Amino acid sequence: MELQQLRYVIAVAETNSFTRAAERCLVVQSALSHQIARLERELGARLFDRTSRRVQLTHAGAAFLPAARQCLDAAERAAAEVAAAVGEIRGRLAVGLIPTVAAVDIPAALREFRQRYPHVRVNLKVGASGELTEQVRQGSLDVAFLGLPTSQQPQGVAARELVRDRLVALVAPDHPLAGAEVVDLRRLAEEVFVDFPAGTAGRIQSDQAFAAAGLTREVAFEVTNADSLLARLVNQGLGVAMLASTYAPQLSGVVTIEVTDAPSRVEYVIWSQATRTPAATAFLEIVNA
Repeated sequence: MELQQLRYVIAVAETNSFTRAAERCLVVQSALSHQIARLERELGARLFDRTSRRVQLTHAGAAFLPAARQCLDAAERAAAEVAAAVGEIRGRLAVGLIPTVAAVDIPAALREFRQRYPHVRVNLKVGASGELTEQVRQGSLDVAFLGLPTSQQPQGVAARELVRDRLVALVAPDHPLAGAEVVDLRRLAEEVFVDFPAGTAGRIQSDQAFAAAGLTREVAFEVTNADSLLARLVNQGLGVAMLASTYAPQLSGVVTIEVTDAPSRVEYVIWSQATRTPAATAFLEIVNA
């Protein structure tokens, strides 16, 4: 069994195509197919069901895939540790972040990291705090930046609190509340909301605040992208929103209003309790974590 064969299997599993997998791996399709067939003979089981219309993992392939990823990750970590021992940082850095991270200037941190360590490949993943935490626990992410309500803390990972912040209301420039300096949750409960999907940390902090005040509200639009879609929906008067006060100034076309009884959120940076690559250690030093 060779590492290249594992790379080919993972590529096919992720693309559901031998053709696209070969393009990703920069090899001809016949060579990739030959290596996977050779591995299947060695294992004594087919890893993929192939038809003219689709390619999908067999039960054996689904069982093999997580271990294949772990083997490749271990090989990359081994090479990175050797490089670090002779004074070089190499390998991969996988960073996850929520869309509204504000405690750290991520582009600036990555620019400094790239200048210092040009041989590290950087992968970015934007997602919800819950899924990012799970991916750090599983090892597919090295570092992640979360935003959680004060009632929650990261579980099963190493963590450092970065900042605590209160939420503010966002409304369209022509909204009746646009001229107000402050507003409370009772008044906001009369409005239709644009918010994150139910069950996510970004949504829970607001849901808990309204529930604690004995209020209900209507969330008509659920979005995962605070940068563009949420701001555009608010700008068009389709609803109001609540976001962290440190993040809100990055949005254009909306008016920010202080909320007197606003909920708070806590931003964290997290990393694995078990393993930390040299690249992850170097990045955490740059963000002072």
